[in-house]
Amino acid sequence: MCERFVIPDPTEVEREFRVADAWWKFTACFNVAPGRPTPIVRLYEGRSEGVMLRWGLVPDWAEGDERKGCARQGRVEDLTHCPLLSGAWARGRRCILPVRGFYAWRLTAQRYRQPYYVRLAHRPVFGVAALWDRTVLEDDDDVIETCAIVTVPANALICELDAPRSRMPAILSRDDYEAWLGAPPAEAAALLRTCAPEAMLAHAVSPRVNSLKYDDPALTAPVTPYGEDVLAAPRWGQHAAA
Repeated sequence: MCERFVIPDPTEVEREFRVADAWWKFTACFNVAPGRPTPIVRLYEGRSEGVMLRWGLVPDWAEGDERKGCARQGRVEDLTHCPLLSGAWARGRRCILPVRGFYAWRLTAQRYRQPYYVRLAHRPVFGVAALWDRTVLEDDDDVIETCAIVTVPANALICELDAPRSRMPAILSRDDYEAWLGAPPAEAAALLRTCAPEAMLAHAVSPRVNSLKYDDPALTAPVTPYGEDVLAAPRWGQHAAA
């Protein structure tokens, strides 16, 4: 799964995506949790734009009330029939979430949830497939826009870290950004593939990431894992800091 992730510096994001209209305003964040505004890339009237949306998709039928329905993540297998996601999928409301990496938690034999930071080996900034939706409140014409990450079956690395959940974000190839945003649904769905484990790196990080009061680069720094039942020597490349 993906409970927390890291937003890169705006300069890095704009270098990676080169949107036509950059309406977003944000700074690097090292501990993004659901409910927080996050930058996304989408198409509007044929032009790419960068805007801020709240993480946690509230479908339009929920009338802006997340108690009626809210999805932080959506399985690729559920896009066409899950009530929380199917409306956004049918309307072609696809977007890309720019990230530097994300966190996963490994349950040790001591029942301790050791956090790990996961990133790509050769791409400092990458795009994760996501959906967005919009609600216009009739009383005050307020517009609420939200998004959800699309997940795919986990690769071997993520399964080692988070086996009970066995899901991971759908990481897009740079060459697939345009198609994900604007291609027909069948073509877009074909882009949602599990990233190869050898393309990823992971290392243990401080449990400070468990608290939202912490948000600094040190959250992604490698630490010695707690306890004896920890991830063994790197199988998918060196566990170096980002």
